[in-house]
Amino acid sequence: MSARLLGLTLATASAFAISSLAAYADDWPSRPVTMVVPFGAGSASDVVGRILAAGLAAPLGQQVVIENIGGAGGMTGVLRVAKAAPDGYQFALASVDTIAINQSAYKKPLYNSKTDFTTAGISVEQPIILLARADLPANNLQEFIAYAKTNGAKMQFASGGVGSGSHLACARTLAAVGLDITHIAYRGSAQALQDLAAGRIDYYCSLGAAVPAQLEAKTAKAIANLARERSPLFPDIPTSAEQGLPGVEAYFWSGFFFPKDTPTPIVTRLHDATQKAINDPATQQRLKNAGVSVVAPERRSIDYAKTFVDDEIASWAATIKASGVALD
Repeated sequence: MSARLLGLTLATASAFAISSLAAYADDWPSRPVTMVVPFGAGSASDVVGRILAAGLAAPLGQQVVIENIGGAGGMTGVLRVAKAAPDGYQFALASVDTIAINQSAYKKPLYNSKTDFTTAGISVEQPIILLARADLPANNLQEFIAYAKTNGAKMQFASGGVGSGSHLACARTLAAVGLDITHIAYRGSAQALQDLAAGRIDYYCSLGAAVPAQLEAKTAKAIANLARERSPLFPDIPTSAEQGLPGVEAYFWSGFFFPKDTPTPIVTRLHDATQKAINDPATQQRLKNAGVSVVAPERRSIDYAKTFVDDEIASWAATIKASGVALD
């Protein structure tokens, strides 16, 4: 075969592939798609996933089916997506814990967050609120620190699991003030919050989605918002920085992640559908009622998410190293 003929053949094949891909993407989704939530039904992630799934149905023109796959700190479900066919019909609602934290918290994470996925953008975030049992004799962060310095030997704090966002947010705060409090790891946030409400645990660094119910029932009190700024969802809860403890900022972001090599038109389609969903006032209100807010428009692009994920992996690696967490 002559070089010219070979070149024409390759060019024709390439054009056909591009045409076929465009046609495939135009047809996507032609059937229901699956959103894998890597935690159990009723978890904070599950609540958010179901709100977003409902909002995506109209712009995608197909039902978004939630599949809860828990285990290994959320890695089991996200790994399922990493190994799925890159055809757009499975994507994960993954977050800071399952994308950034676990890359350093585990000696051998089940996947490489930088290379095994294609992100469709960061969509929502929740502040992390330091909640204390209702009868703890402290009502703000400085009173809490003073109490912990005197009573730390008999105190316990809960988390949704070793290496989880709730664990490491509390660990970052403890390290900043030189405290060593006994950590009790639960199998999930629901059990931890039950024991906090019962007074068996002294405090818990909770995702925003779980906070309204606790405050309304007066089964816990808010000590500090660990985010950089006050949350519009909890405007009366001052940040840790406002209360004299800067540098311990932590919040819980979530976005959609496809398997690597998912066609760009499909990724873009989900990204665009997500923007329509989270810009809808009804969806925003449902998220707000759940203690969740949409990220600012300038932080929603796919390119931003790629850089942001790399930065988050590096930032949490430093916290994890200082905490001594090393999971098998």
